[in-house]
Amino acid sequence: MGHVEIPETDISGPVGLRGAPRPRTAASRNRTAALEQLWRAPTAQRDPAERVPARRKPVHRASVGALTDLLALAGPAWLLLHLGEQPRPWLAAAVAGLLWTGLRGVRGRYADPVRAEPGGAFGALGDWLVLLGALAVLHAAAGSSVDPATAVVAVAPGLLVATAVEGLRTGRRGRAVRKVLLVGEAAGLDRAAELLNSRTDHAYQLVAAIPVGPGLPGFENLQVPGRLATSPADDDVTTVLGGAYAHDADLVLVAPGPQLTGDRLRRLGWGLHDAGVALCVASELSGIAAGRVRPVTAAGLTLLHIAPPLRGGPQGVLKAALDRGGALFGLLVLAPLLLAVALCVRFSSRGPVFHRQVRQGQHNRPFTMWKFRTMVADAEARKAQLSEDNEVDGPLFKMRQDPRVTPVGRTLRRTSIDELPQLFNVLLGQMSLVGPRPPLPEEASRYDEREGRRLAVKPGLTGLWQVSGRSDLSWQETVSLDLWYVDNWSVATDMGLLARTVRAVTDGRGAY
Repeated sequence: MGHVEIPETDISGPVGLRGAPRPRTAASRNRTAALEQLWRAPTAQRDPAERVPARRKPVHRASVGALTDLLALAGPAWLLLHLGEQPRPWLAAAVAGLLWTGLRGVRGRYADPVRAEPGGAFGALGDWLVLLGALAVLHAAAGSSVDPATAVVAVAPGLLVATAVEGLRTGRRGRAVRKVLLVGEAAGLDRAAELLNSRTDHAYQLVAAIPVGPGLPGFENLQVPGRLATSPADDDVTTVLGGAYAHDADLVLVAPGPQLTGDRLRRLGWGLHDAGVALCVASELSGIAAGRVRPVTAAGLTLLHIAPPLRGGPQGVLKAALDRGGALFGLLVLAPLLLAVALCVRFSSRGPVFHRQVRQGQHNRPFTMWKFRTMVADAEARKAQLSEDNEVDGPLFKMRQDPRVTPVGRTLRRTSIDELPQLFNVLLGQMSLVGPRPPLPEEASRYDEREGRRLAVKPGLTGLWQVSGRSDLSWQETVSLDLWYVDNWSVATDMGLLARTVRAVTDGRGAY
């Protein structure tokens, strides 16, 4: 790239950018010249082939991952079905293997780790449960004579291999982190930085920012290696590449704005891609799962079609069937445990075994929710006395050391066993296995429009709130998680959350 004159007020050292432009001394000009030379050297000498193209590595990883899953499930399945003298074992194994690979692909398990949705080792279990459901439907529709129990055992090795692979990927998560250089106007930079820094379940590590125009990012600890002028300039690409090379960033994230749109963004993309640096453009959309977004082009425009949230249809019917079936199965299997817990509650403190409480369900309809009693009998009467000790914001009331909780109740809360009677609510259709937690009437009465959207679906026995920290989360974090679920739920998502609930209950964090 040829030499381009850079205006003195456009680029200065990282310290100088945090204040207003000041007169340039000879030392300052020398530092600027040295920095400019440092930035230009990689631009002129860098071979684009040194950076692996963004599309090549994920495609290779996807092929290997899909082939591994296919062989790991179909191979042992064929062998076990053959040894079990099941009819046409090769056909059954091939169908199961293709379904398994297709399901994993649809759920993004073979995608770039940066773009794939988090699932971890428990994501494989959720995929496997969905596979069992799909195979059961095919078995009934085709009238297959394969023994169901043998079929379940036959596809189990595929789950074990996928779980091991996902565990290894989770253990190496730090190696897949993408170092991000933010580019945009001050307001866009602040929004993107705040959102990226507020969560840890993604692979983007913010390392620096290049503001456009005179504004500065609001984050004091954010490195600012350069700045773009208000209007398009010949040194746009050089400045951004210099910042990327200086901080070893492999991804430039652009927050578009009035000063960085259209042709300027297009030309910046040309320069970055020619230099082997990946480009990503932030959208004003938030809380929308990638599966609901479909990009299309029309008349030179890039359009994002957003699919509406699921509120019914086949998935709604399947969710209802899984809820009722799962609740009935859980009550039958857990009957001895429920009886033992009921006896412990009854004889450990005065009061009833169950705590019945009116909660607000779907569309703000009230219902009576059942729990094992974990507090003293007059807990509700003593709540007003403890209002000043509330440890969470918003309409919720939570205390880590609530004096109303009994010793047995504290154990039940930590293990979430006190919630098991809500399986009756699920069986009655008042709740779902997965969904937002049902609020108290006084809590729901204080909801604003945003918070009230939590009631658009049935409340759940478990959900994103439970597997993401429970009571350790702030009220706004809880609402954000619930709203994501309300707008993006699917049967596959529910299966994954049920699998992750096992880990959350075992962990016990945030349960009090």
